[in-house]
Amino acid sequence: MLRRLTDRALLAGLAIGFAAVIAGCGYHFGASGSSLPSGAQTIYVARFSNRTRQTGLNDVFMRYVKDQIDMHHRLQLVDSPTDADLELSGEILTITPLPSSFNSVLEPTIYNSSMTIAAQLKDLRNNRVIWSASGMGNLQHDPVVAQAVVPTLPTFVQGNLRGSDVAKMTDMQVATTQGAASQDTMMQNIAANMYASMTEGF
Repeated sequence: MLRRLTDRALLAGLAIGFAAVIAGCGYHFGASGSSLPSGAQTIYVARFSNRTRQTGLNDVFMRYVKDQIDMHHRLQLVDSPTDADLELSGEILTITPLPSSFNSVLEPTIYNSSMTIAAQLKDLRNNRVIWSASGMGNLQHDPVVAQAVVPTLPTFVQGNLRGSDVAKMTDMQVATTQGAASQDTMMQNIAANMYASMTEGF
């Protein structure tokens, strides 16, 4: 029974991992479009809709999307579509945690969390969609016990905690802090991939 559950979790983790690798490399199934029009200078980012049960997830994701646009200095963010050349809109489709590793009594020690979005970029000057993507996503590993945390991973080192801090935490505290950190990383990666995809046209 233990082996059967472990094998199922491993297969699920590998499948999600493969999808995340594809997305992380910039190859987004369902994406189409062209590079940004040379005359486009301003962009309005419409509030993404949220199909998940996690309230406010779209509002958090919006911050990362706008940070990406602002960081590249190619387009100026505006607060109204009437002032914009382009409009970016979309929706968060899923956010799914799946257990991928277990201890000897079948308690999860690591989750694979994945998030997927759909988005489109419209040229408001001619009301034409110039880029779209569906199923763009990313995957992160969420350790929920201190023994599963790897303090040498780059994603952990970039955070505010150290291995000695995690060792003193309860399992609930580990799950909360590591889950929040991995979700932030996941949204940052999706926002970066989305910006690259819509500006480079793949």
